[in-house]
Amino acid sequence: MPARSAAVAASDQWTDPDDGVRYPAGEVHAWRPGRNETVCGLSLSRSRLTRFPHVGWVDVQPESGRHAEGVQAVCRRCRAAQGARRDDRGWTRTDPRP
Repeated sequence: MPARSAAVAASDQWTDPDDGVRYPAGEVHAWRPGRNETVCGLSLSRSRLTRFPHVGWVDVQPESGRHAEGVQAVCRRCRAAQGARRDDRGWTRTDPRP
């Protein structure tokens, strides 16, 4: 399955007061609909993760996601399995040493 088809499973949720739709919060994991486990191998029921089939994985990324307000942590293993590269860092060196 392509990386874009992954949905989200999260440890918590919040509800948007404007439209009443629930969104993921807390720690988020990539989840493919039709499976009972996350991409990193956690069981959804044993880990007590809530499924969000209407929210895509790209939408919960803190740097570019539109539903990332309640997200506190993104699973590193799920992020790597969805195509994040090891050298993709959230920072850049502005004044490197000689």
